[in-house]
Amino acid sequence: MNTAPVPELFTWEFATDPYPAYAWLREHSPVHRTTLPSGVEAWLVTRYADARQALADQRLSKNPVHHADDAQGKSKTGIPGERSAGLMTHLLNIDPPDHTRLRRLVSKAFTPRRVAEFAPRVQELTDGLIDGFAARGSADLIHEFAFPLPIYAICDLLGVPREDQDDLRDWAGMMIRHGKGPRGGVARAVKKIRRYLADLIHRKRLGDGDDLISGLIRASDHGEHLTEDEVVAMCFVLLFAGFETTINLIGNGTHALLRHPEQRAVLQSALARGEHGLLETGVEELLRFDGPVEMATWRYATEDLEIGGVAVAEGDPVLVVLAAADRDPARFDHPDTLDLARRDNKHLGYGHGIHYCIGAPLARLEGHTALATLLTRLPDLRLGEDPAELRWRGGLIMRGLRTLPVEFTPR
Repeated sequence: MNTAPVPELFTWEFATDPYPAYAWLREHSPVHRTTLPSGVEAWLVTRYADARQALADQRLSKNPVHHADDAQGKSKTGIPGERSAGLMTHLLNIDPPDHTRLRRLVSKAFTPRRVAEFAPRVQELTDGLIDGFAARGSADLIHEFAFPLPIYAICDLLGVPREDQDDLRDWAGMMIRHGKGPRGGVARAVKKIRRYLADLIHRKRLGDGDDLISGLIRASDHGEHLTEDEVVAMCFVLLFAGFETTINLIGNGTHALLRHPEQRAVLQSALARGEHGLLETGVEELLRFDGPVEMATWRYATEDLEIGGVAVAEGDPVLVVLAAADRDPARFDHPDTLDLARRDNKHLGYGHGIHYCIGAPLARLEGHTALATLLTRLPDLRLGEDPAELRWRGGLIMRGLRTLPVEFTPR
């Protein structure tokens, strides 16, 4: 019988490097019952096979009404202020058939072609942000690059006027700084964003723009359209989920490359030759190795069931730990090694099944552009601080750095 103590979870030390704890859980308690910092008791699913199965299991609902506490109006799951702001009817909170209808309608507006046509604007934003600090020889890549890039990109894609985008940036900043402040700060930001989006959507209905919000308003299927609340909620989740995952993809990815100089050098050589194949496999490896989403968003058992041979009761919350699953040695060879050329890499960084991230193509575009441009324009990029001094934001769902100080030869 194993007598090793369960590693302590959700401490600052754990946030800095959760992977040893996840390795212990995979081996000794792969479907693990724990009490979260909020006081909610939930199951953590840590092995790849179990995680992949759970992500596709429709007995695990996305709708928080299936959580026993939520039925009593006391839920501590989800985004603070989301319910009171009327933002619950989006893809992260609903199940089929509503999810099927909503995703089909959203997909008519948020197309691969729209994302591909947006590539020049992403490159323009990337170059403009680097221009802002390239002559200085130092920067905080989170606050000066990884954070503003996806905010401005998603604002442009949605059709937010340029004069309003700094307001959205400020409100978004309030949402991701909640690790140091009260939950009420996040709720206030959510309400501000909700009011702004509702007003913007009302104005868009009067025009015939070609932005994403206008596309969502026009999207129809057999006479069905998105309701006003659904358009607002979808714009909110595209903004919220879209920007924070991309911040962390760029931040975590750059951090991993700077900690693995031999891998970075190979990638830089390939980019210098105009070869982008390694960039494509490399971004997928960065998503696997230290991805932006630590745990998939909340799921709730709609009946008594088993995950990995462990009984999970109806109403129990379940968190699929993507960061643990993507380091599972039963699925990936040498999972703790960063290998940018890794081919067999069916990671779960953007989920699996019907809830696979609809914004993944945009996030990949931004990640490819940001990393390639950084490594090309600032070839001697290096950490400006001892890695041990870097601080990671605490939280359940997302994994990302608070700051990333870097130095380089001024350009």
